[in-house]
Order: sequence, then C-alpha cells, then structure tokens
Amino acid sequence: MAKTQLNVRVDEATAETARERALQRGVSVNRYIEELVLKDAGEVGQTFVEAASDFMKQYERVFAEEFGADPGGGRAAPTDREGQPGTT
Repeated sequence: MAKTQLNVRVDEATAETARERALQRGVSVNRYIEELVLKDAGEVGQTFVEAASDFMKQYERVFAEEFGADPGGGRAAPTDREGQPGTT
C-alpha cells in the first residue's frame, strides 16, 4: 500500500510519550501512530493479530517449556498425570 506523508504538531510532552511508547513496542513512531489510528478507526482485528504475534515471539520459550514443544518446533506427546504418554 502506498504511503502518504502526514505532518502533525503536538506539544513536546506528547511527542516524547509517542517516542517512548514506540520504542517500548519496538516500532517506529510512524508505525505506532498508524496503529493508534487504525485501532481508533475500528480495525482492531489486525492490531490484535500483530500484538498476539509479538506476544508469542516474546514468550515462545515460556510456552515451549510449559507445554513441552520439542526443539524441532512440534509438540511433545501429551502425558497423563503420572507423566506417562497419554492416548488420544
């Protein structure tokens, strides 16, 4: 999609907050503001998918440890309460 330049004027405190929030999210200020506008316009579905993807990237190791994903990217076989392989 083609991009259009949009210039806005905000006070320094707002600009600094935008910079900090963008940095925290690992995105540019442009992307951060674009996401805010899309969210406000009701297109939260895409924002949700992107946030979920970012969340999964950040916590992939925790999920792998908790749910037993094997190093090859698949899931380990389910086990019963005693740790024995379960049946499906």
